[in-house]
Formats: sequence, structure tokens, C-alpha cells
Amino acid sequence: MPIDPAKAIGAELPEVSFSWSTSDVLLYHLAIGAGSVPGSQTDAGALRYTLDNDELQVLPSFGVVAPTFHETDPPGLDLPGCDINLAQVLHGSQAIKVHRPIPTSGDATLRTRITDVWDKGKAAVIVQQGDAVDASGEPIWTVTSTIFVRGEGGWGGDRGPSTSVDIPGHAPTTTTSYQVTPQQALLYRLCGDRNPLHADPVFAAKAGFPAPILHGLCTWGITLREATDRLLDGDASAVHEFSARFAGVVFPGDQLDIALWDEGDHIVIQSSVGDRPVLSDAVLVKAG
Repeated sequence: MPIDPAKAIGAELPEVSFSWSTSDVLLYHLAIGAGSVPGSQTDAGALRYTLDNDELQVLPSFGVVAPTFHETDPPGLDLPGCDINLAQVLHGSQAIKVHRPIPTSGDATLRTRITDVWDKGKAAVIVQQGDAVDASGEPIWTVTSTIFVRGEGGWGGDRGPSTSVDIPGHAPTTTTSYQVTPQQALLYRLCGDRNPLHADPVFAAKAGFPAPILHGLCTWGITLREATDRLLDGDASAVHEFSARFAGVVFPGDQLDIALWDEGDHIVIQSSVGDRPVLSDAVLVKAG
């Protein structure tokens, strides 16, 4: 079997030491749409994402891309006990929890392990958790992700827990929209994800898409930024945790419609293109 749960579960991946600069932070924020709305290039709130001065802040979603930000090769899948390839894989879900605000530049080490492998019948789900720690070993953030591996289920293993989030039974606190720019995927790929699916029309066609698609993590970052701006006064430090499941495909040029329910200590979020959800089970947990 290409995936051996006995070898995979609990396996530790090689540590990754990395650094980031204010330029990386600025590029990331631009790639998830900060400053792209006419007039926002001079707006004080948007400039907290896009101007390298004392007011610059870091949206927590940056922590997911920081370890591989300077990669120029397509993402690899060298996972212990897992003989799989990129064509089989779909990003299932992503979460980040920050233990303190991410500095605008710094150094860290990422320690990642496979925490579970679930059997979904027609696919396997690999769960990874990583802790980014500073030089003293203190955690800065924790990331958790799942990937679906098509064609690798059916061995009779645990299906995993249900993680669905109920949409509140009342109207959203607010709604907003974001027009994905034609070059959004081309810009976001400079944040360390050079998968040709997001840039090469020929590769996208072979994968069954009519055109290159937007990175799921770009939709994820756009959604977090919009929620932060709409309900947290644009204060990135007010975000403690953000998680979501990838439910559909977004193309450059699509309009993201984002519904936000402020439930006190957390915000429930749904991002859609028309009537088609593209992010579901999304929750922003507020800091403090």
C-alpha cells in the first residue's frame, strides 16, 4: 500500500530553519489583496499591511507560507510512509494558531509531524501539525493541515472525526465581497507555491480545469484579511486562530462573496463564488 499508516502516524519531518523579512510580509499581504481596491493604496487601515513603517502588522495566515516563502520548485511530498505524487493530492483544510503576534521579520524553526492518517474510502487524509519556534524554543505559531490523497483509501482505517461547523440560524453580522484580480494567482505564487496548476494553462487543462486556478491558501488569506478588516477593526493581533476547509475552486476574475457571523469570542465565516461555497467550516477565534 502506497500509504503505510503504521509508519506515517507520529513520524517527524526534517526540521526547517527559515527567516523572513518585512519585504516578504509586504509581498504576502499584496498577494492576498491588501491595497487592491481603488483608493486603498492610501488608506490608513490598508497601509498597516502594505507600508514598512512602525505600524506594519502581520496577518497570522502569513505563518503558513513563511517556512517555504523563498521556494521556487513545486511543493514536494516526501512524507514518511507515504508513496504519493502531486497529481493525487488536494489540500483539504488549513488552520493556524498564533501564540503571540508574528513579528515583521525574524527567524524560526518549523518542527512538523504526521499526527494521523484517515481512511475516507476513495481517498486517504494525511494530517500534519507543525510548530514554529524561536531560537529559545518558545512557540510562535502552530499550523495544522490535511491533504486528501485520491485513490489511497479503503484499507478499513479510522475515518476521522467530523469537523463541520454549523452556520448560525440568523442573518450574517455583515457581508462583503472581493473581486479576485486576473493576476492574483501569478502574484501569490511568488509566496513560495510554484505549483504549475496556478499558472500554466496546459498543466491546468491536463488536470481537468479550463484555466489555472487560484491557490486555496490565497482564498484562505483573502478571507481572513476581509474578516479582520470588517469585524476586528483591521487589527491582525486580534486574531488568535483561523481554520477552514477547502470546498471549491476559485478562478482569477471570480468574485468572492464572504458572509461573517460575529458570535462573541469567534467569527463564523463562509466564502462563496455565487451560490457555490469555496471555503466552509471556517472559524476565526479572537485573541484574549
